[in-house]
Amino acid sequence: MLDSLKKAVFDANIELVRRGVVIYTWGNVSGIDESRENIVIKPSGVSYDDMKWEDMVVVSLSTGQVVDGLLNPSSDTPTHLEIYRAFPEIKGIAHTHSINAVSFAQAGMDIKALGTTHADYFYGDIPCARALTEEEVNGEYEVSTGKVIVEEIQKRGYEPLSIPGILVKNHGPFSWGDSPASAVFNGVVMEVVAEMAQKTLALNSGANLDKYVLDKHYNRKHGKNAYYGQKK
Repeated sequence: MLDSLKKAVFDANIELVRRGVVIYTWGNVSGIDESRENIVIKPSGVSYDDMKWEDMVVVSLSTGQVVDGLLNPSSDTPTHLEIYRAFPEIKGIAHTHSINAVSFAQAGMDIKALGTTHADYFYGDIPCARALTEEEVNGEYEVSTGKVIVEEIQKRGYEPLSIPGILVKNHGPFSWGDSPASAVFNGVVMEVVAEMAQKTLALNSGANLDKYVLDKHYNRKHGKNAYYGQKK
């Protein structure tokens, strides 16, 4: 069932390892099928070294129940489901505990847009969502994490694919895109720009980026008149 999506999700999970943003069993990637009836996600607690594409787990978007697979899905599955349900344009989600992005999450700080590298991929500051309450943590923790992410995106009025990532306070980064591979790509970029921002703010705590530069760099790649790269 959904073998091609299982392979894509497996490859995206392995890419997290290749790019050095996860270790051991940390992190997970999911993707959603074209009908938006099911998602495919990494199994819980399985080593990347031992994992096979056939181990990917299919979960119903509407019920959250496993519909195909012998292993338990990632413990973060309810978080992914909340994001997919809220934003139909999202087709892949990645979660890591990468060092620099987590540092901003633990500090409860947005990753500020400070330069053109950031602006090429994120149209503004990468937000840090609020901490979960004690009741949320002790209740449906992973569901609440997803709801807090959705709440923050909607509160800021962001288009999810224009700022394809977020931090959850005291937790870490989630990223997304129009495929599992692009979700991983955006997560890796988030980690790099987090490191750049951290070093920049250490040198100059008042650093900033003018909006006209942000507009130029984002739109030359993503705007209606984008001209970066080769014509398709």
